[in-house]
Amino acid sequence: MTKKFLSEHQISFEEHNITKEPQYIDYLQGKGFRSVPVIEKNNAPIINGFRPDLLKNLIAQ
Repeated sequence: MTKKFLSEHQISFEEHNITKEPQYIDYLQGKGFRSVPVIEKNNAPIINGFRPDLLKNLIAQ
């Protein structure tokens, strides 16, 4: 749903699939995350899960 939301709002993104790139599991766990998606953008707060309210704020930045 997050990918669809970003695409519908014409926001480019880089996807890291933890099934195909398991090294990102350690990266995310090291940051305290236990579920996906995790959305990072520069110095903005990290978003975990499908959060359209927070994604809209991220788009506005």
